[in-house]
Amino acid sequence: MLSIYNMIPILPMTPRVPSLATTIFSLSISTPMSEPPSSEAYLASALQDDGAAPEHESFQKFYERWITEQSHHLNDLITAASTVNNNDQQQEYLAVLVNRVHRHYEHYYKAKSQWVDRDVLPMLRAAWRSTLEDSFLWLGGWRPTMAFHLLYSKSGLQMETRLAELTQGLGIGNIDLGGLSPSQLRKTDELQRRTVREERAVSERMAERGGGGDGGGEEERVESAIKGMREGLVGVVKRADNLRLRTFKSVIELLTPIQAVHFLIAAAELHLKIREWGEKRDADQHRNQQDQQTRSQGGGPNGMC
Repeated sequence: MLSIYNMIPILPMTPRVPSLATTIFSLSISTPMSEPPSSEAYLASALQDDGAAPEHESFQKFYERWITEQSHHLNDLITAASTVNNNDQQQEYLAVLVNRVHRHYEHYYKAKSQWVDRDVLPMLRAAWRSTLEDSFLWLGGWRPTMAFHLLYSKSGLQMETRLAELTQGLGIGNIDLGGLSPSQLRKTDELQRRTVREERAVSERMAERGGGGDGGGEEERVESAIKGMREGLVGVVKRADNLRLRTFKSVIELLTPIQAVHFLIAAAELHLKIREWGEKRDADQHRNQQDQQTRSQGGGPNGMC
């Protein structure tokens, strides 16, 4: 079966590119002035404006702004990846860029945690996500172990593109994620094993969650059970998000700056592409349902028949 990870395009390794100074300047103006308020500004405003809108609608607006910012970060990463060289100045710049993107993910989970405290259920069944996105979710987000599938898939694909050069005796040069060292592979394997164990433990906690109370009438017991269930869900979702962020950070720390850039590109492209495909598929299904309903009511492409 074709894996979705294998659909991620392989970035060219050594294109002709603009100078580092040009790259830095372009990054400084990458966000158009006409963009709506940033996700950070919206977060501060939404959390102060209690009761202005349902919690799921407020988070949806935050999420849409965050996705727009992720697209801008992706463009910055792709631009930086095209300036491949090993001078200290660029390595330092790449590290700064990777840290900036990592802080953007931290910002997302910090915001999500605040909305989870307010109302956890919409975070688990997000109405703003497509059905395709939902199929990849685990407790309201991506599975932490998906990071390793993405890493191995990306590195394997890039290695395949260099096999011809290797067999012909040509210099391989910088092969980005395909150049994981034995030490990196060992640390990645250890991290993956720990993550699998933690992911399983969170899943088991989710299965065991719930609550109840002793004494009181039926109404009080039901109310107590619901309260206990919600409190349990809050804890589980936060634990899952914490594992997601820790895994993400740990994988990045295992990589060199340029490897981390390529990993972040692959992660963002996968996320945005699944979102794009999912929205298109849902729109097509909705349109087909409307067409079927119209035909069942006696209508057709040329009107009543």
